Amino acid sequence: MTRDTILTVSDLRVAFSQDGKLHEAVKGVSFDLGRGETVALVGESGSGKSVTALSTVSLLGENARVSGSVRYKDAEMVGADRARLRRIRGNDISFIFQEPMTSLNPLHTLEKQIGESLALHQGLTGKAARARIIELLDKVGIVDPASRLGAYPHQLSGGQRQRVMIAMALANGPELLIADEPTTALDVTIQAQILELLAELKRSEGLSMLFITHDLGIVRRFADRVCVMKDGEIVEAGRTAEIFADPQHPYTRKLLGAEPAGLPDPVPADAQEILRTDGLRVWFPITAGFLRKTVGHVKAVNDARLSLRQGETLGIVGESGSGKTTLALALMRLVASEGPILFDGTDIQGWKSARLRAVRRDMQIVFQDPFGSLSPRMTIGEIIGEGLGVHGTEPGRKAEEVVAEMLSEVGLSPAMMHRYPHEFSGGQRQRIAIARAMVLRPRLVVLDEPTSALDMTVQVQIVELLRRLQAKYRLGYLFISHDLRVVRALSHKVIVMKRGDIVEAGDSRRVFEQPESDYTRALMAAAFVRGAGS
Repeated sequence: MTRDTILTVSDLRVAFSQDGKLHEAVKGVSFDLGRGETVALVGESGSGKSVTALSTVSLLGENARVSGSVRYKDAEMVGADRARLRRIRGNDISFIFQEPMTSLNPLHTLEKQIGESLALHQGLTGKAARARIIELLDKVGIVDPASRLGAYPHQLSGGQRQRVMIAMALANGPELLIADEPTTALDVTIQAQILELLAELKRSEGLSMLFITHDLGIVRRFADRVCVMKDGEIVEAGRTAEIFADPQHPYTRKLLGAEPAGLPDPVPADAQEILRTDGLRVWFPITAGFLRKTVGHVKAVNDARLSLRQGETLGIVGESGSGKTTLALALMRLVASEGPILFDGTDIQGWKSARLRAVRRDMQIVFQDPFGSLSPRMTIGEIIGEGLGVHGTEPGRKAEEVVAEMLSEVGLSPAMMHRYPHEFSGGQRQRIAIARAMVLRPRLVVLDEPTSALDMTVQVQIVELLRRLQAKYRLGYLFISHDLRVVRALSHKVIVMKRGDIVEAGDSRRVFEQPESDYTRALMAAAFVRGAGS
């Protein structure tokens, strides 16, 4: 180990004991990390990235069997006693996790959560701790930090929660920061802000960083070196610029080529309009007092105007809270709204549930998190066929036959029909969610962030599947996403939303290549900026 190396991993092997058998997750991984350097571990889900990172400070479960060596400076971490690990964890080595909402305690204020770490490692309490907490929150860009000390995690936006996680990680002046997918669930502009913040902290604090991600665009901009992992092994490693310029391993070339590309097929000239609204509004009342009097409104959607034809995709983009999902749900009559909603030329605004039921067959939705939207107690055959039980099947056809056909349509074997959601990968679960929406042969499908939690290679597969289904059945898509690369690959038209308003709308190519709004230009810059290194 050289003087400038802060972490050395040598022949790391991790296996998990399950059902009396050992399942290898990491197979002989070796790499090092220099002082002040950023090394990225990249690869698809299940490649061993996070297990490798958690092994550095022995954060794996009791069923893990770890061998090899992980040396932080001169200290061996594999097999280290609890006292040594306790001194190093959160003090010398800190973690930033992917989903801050599950990492932060929902019952504790920001002051208490950050203060616990300061009390444990530095003995800081009272006014001294509060001053340090305010300093940390200010450092990570929380506006007016003193006023936020009593806030709870649910009172913060996604970007603010991630900033709080970073503040907690920095509390005790670590030398090594391990960031595990810290920007995956964030909007492109917030993602850019978090990456800029991490880069600045790296420079100002002299941090070394181990960065885990499946987003190669982030790696290109942020990392000095990259290790590509597949099936628990590092298949290629080197300087980031060199790996991107001349990848040697076929798997690395596959990852680098796994970006949604091309443009959607043109909409047929005879395509009929299936959806239109002019002046749709969704305002949620703010009530106060004993009599719950309305004192104001949350203006979620203002004066929205759009149209959609058969076989056409309308991309809806904007930051979290801009009104994207609310607009789509209003168009499907799933939240109350004002203004006309013309489906097939008929205004369905104000229709009661009994009359709407027939229309529901033609309007379906695919959600962002397939695992959360699929019942764990139902087989996938039951999940996909549930809508058929409500709306019926074509005369002479059995539901099981239709479900089997739909599974084949989305690239899954009908033999899987009797398995449960937990038995499938993220990409397979999203295919199941798409099959559930498509089994009724709808005319309009809302796709709400359907690719955001997926690996790049799986994203490409889902985009191709959606294109194929659209071409075959002339489906109209409302596609909601903060991933502008996917939006560009799928959408014929785009609307850009900000705080409930549509600030720009038009042909997809024009919006992406010649944006007129300053806000749209900021989104494009955050999504498509390129440049290697940190």
